[in-house]
Amino acid sequence: MNFIIVKDLNKTFKVLKRDSGLINAFKTLFKRNYKEIKAVDNVSFNIKKGEIVAYIGPNGAGKSTTIKMLTGILKPDSGEIKVAGFNPFNDRVKYVKNIGVVFGQKSQLWWDIPVNDSYQILKDIYKISDKDYEKRLNELTELLDLKEIIKTPLRQLSLGQRMRCEIAASLLHNPKVLFLDEPTIGLDAVSKIQVRSFIKKINKKHKVTIILTSHDMTDIEALTNRVIMIGHGKKLYDGTFSDIKKKFEKTKQVEIIYKSLNNPPTIKNVKILNKTKNKVLLDVDMSSNTVSGVIREYSKVCEIEDVNIIPSDIDNIIVNLYKEYNL
Repeated sequence: MNFIIVKDLNKTFKVLKRDSGLINAFKTLFKRNYKEIKAVDNVSFNIKKGEIVAYIGPNGAGKSTTIKMLTGILKPDSGEIKVAGFNPFNDRVKYVKNIGVVFGQKSQLWWDIPVNDSYQILKDIYKISDKDYEKRLNELTELLDLKEIIKTPLRQLSLGQRMRCEIAASLLHNPKVLFLDEPTIGLDAVSKIQVRSFIKKINKKHKVTIILTSHDMTDIEALTNRVIMIGHGKKLYDGTFSDIKKKFEKTKQVEIIYKSLNNPPTIKNVKILNKTKNKVLLDVDMSSNTVSGVIREYSKVCEIEDVNIIPSDIDNIIVNLYKEYNL
């Protein structure tokens, strides 16, 4: 059953158009010329309850505009949106009680007061009962390790601590859908792992449907296998991250460990990046080779003890994907 339905969604903005220079700026006082920009162009997709979906694309692709329409901030020019049975814009008052939103660079907590005081304010805004609030807060405090920081003013916390508090704030009212916009931006490696681990836990435990937008491809690879890509306002791809890797992974690095090797085999489009007495690191062009084929050639000239395939640079794969669509 589809929990989120987006059908033929469109949004156009009028942008002031003028040439540079003081004279042209003066002319706009009397006559203004506008151009229309199609931010979202006939986009359609469905998401099932409890699914985590990555919504990606380069800057200016239409991601933020889509998310703003899905959260009820913007009204579409045309098309249909249904989230948990609600029209986000027309049913806004009832709808916001069913969603949580985390923007990596914007806060819903008050800067100068302790975090738990902000939570009390949100409790009143969402009209959460005392019983539900205590139960939910205790659970979130434990899962996100907030016990030592919850009584501290937000301004005194590190970025990683603040982000964990923001995520807890978005989940206090037990939403059915969670929108995460760059949830790990600026975080160190440890904090990123903590946030990703928590997102997976609440998705598994409470079946929260999650839409994730991020430029950090390791976030996406860690959290979901389904990717929807948008570019120039249009939906360009909706499929698995695994298929993207297969199609756009140009090369793979393969490390072969052996007892001894005098002369490495010459294999077309396979470069030796590094070689020592007991191992060699290869860069394998996947358009003309397979890993098994390379291993087979090496097994003819040495006794192989182990093989390691080095994980691909996910960012490079996405760059190749964007190039495919001229983004």
